[in-house]
Amino acid sequence: MCNSEGLLPRLFDVAMVASGAVIASRIKVEFMAEASSYMPFVAFAVASTLLLFPGLGVYESRLGSSKLLLASRVSFAWLAVQACVFALMFSLHPLDQTSRAWFMCWTAISGAQIIVGRVVAQAVFARMGRADVKSQRVAIVGCGRHCETVMQSIERTSHPGFRAIALFNASPGLHIESRVPVFDDLDAFVTEVREQDAKEVWLALPMSQNNNLQRFVNAFREDLVNVRYIPDMHGLTLRQSGVSETLGVPAIDLIASPFSRGARLEKELFDRIFALLALLSLAPFLIAIAVAMKLESRGPILDGRRHRGPDGRVFTLYEFRSTRSEAGATRVGALLRRMSLDGLPQLLNVLRGDMSMVGPRPNPLEDDDLYLKAASGYVHRYRVKPGITGWAQVHGCCADTDLIEKMEARVAHDLYYLANWSFGLDMRIIAATVLTGYRGVS
Repeated sequence: MCNSEGLLPRLFDVAMVASGAVIASRIKVEFMAEASSYMPFVAFAVASTLLLFPGLGVYESRLGSSKLLLASRVSFAWLAVQACVFALMFSLHPLDQTSRAWFMCWTAISGAQIIVGRVVAQAVFARMGRADVKSQRVAIVGCGRHCETVMQSIERTSHPGFRAIALFNASPGLHIESRVPVFDDLDAFVTEVREQDAKEVWLALPMSQNNNLQRFVNAFREDLVNVRYIPDMHGLTLRQSGVSETLGVPAIDLIASPFSRGARLEKELFDRIFALLALLSLAPFLIAIAVAMKLESRGPILDGRRHRGPDGRVFTLYEFRSTRSEAGATRVGALLRRMSLDGLPQLLNVLRGDMSMVGPRPNPLEDDDLYLKAASGYVHRYRVKPGITGWAQVHGCCADTDLIEKMEARVAHDLYYLANWSFGLDMRIIAATVLTGYRGVS
């Protein structure tokens, strides 16, 4: 389990999921008799574990994090897996034909095994890596405010692996506040780095000093140190910045898609699976709504409106008919709108690939041109699929955007989501939507 991205932790989790199911089936004779009927659900749980655990950060290495935080992260991921399994069980079998006691025992046993294994592994590898953690001494090359910011970041971080030991002032005319020795002579700085056995040299330089990079790289050409460039880009307004590789050449992304190819695939798989399970689970409820609407009105059950999706492509968004106009208003539609249930047919859009479960909420075509001109950054919402719910919606930035100020606030939340996306953030938004609904959405 020492390799957070390797095969061992995944194999361990798969083994714990399967063994927990076997142990649970041995608790009672009744469970043993029904064990063969549970195997498809165990297989689905294994597949869901391999899909959801990486996205929820279970395999990310955080040696400095607390055991409680680690246990909470693993518990949330495992409960998310079992929620999907339970939805599948409910959709395929009536509850009276499914042993809920066995399911609860399996959930508890496998969850406990995974959590204990993860906590023990973290403790063991933290002890094994303690010597390496202490050796991560950092020497800084820089000048001005950016250099001071990097130094302060090292001092404030909770990560125990970095400690500044020396600083080279690349602009001697500028004073730098520092608690470590400051050097103006490069040879003396290099000597200090070697004597202190520093393993990291960080070049915290403004982009105007790019021509000097080779000078510092050459100074440590014969040393076993990691030389890293941390450019000063605080003056730039960046959208989803990062580092990527283009045609084998490293590139700093100033404006780019927030999702890597792997992240897009992971999000796509989750969306399709979640939408399918949700539609299967909610099928009786959706049919009941459709019947109630037909009994009250002869009009269509669904409304379809044209919206823009990723890259500005137009698609038809489905909703239950819940018009606010008096001519077409119905009591069922008003109730659905008041309970924010009129958007449930958008699960079909997710299943078709037009939308995502989480993302910026789409606007009607007639409003897009206005918002593109009035709200800064609005166009970047088209970099991802629109969502049924989003970061803006769970924070009260609802669909009522009659004022530009409201739209700007909603766009600001959407851009925050794009800049900070993670699979775990998607799960938080979905959980908040299920538990509290859209705050302020009528």
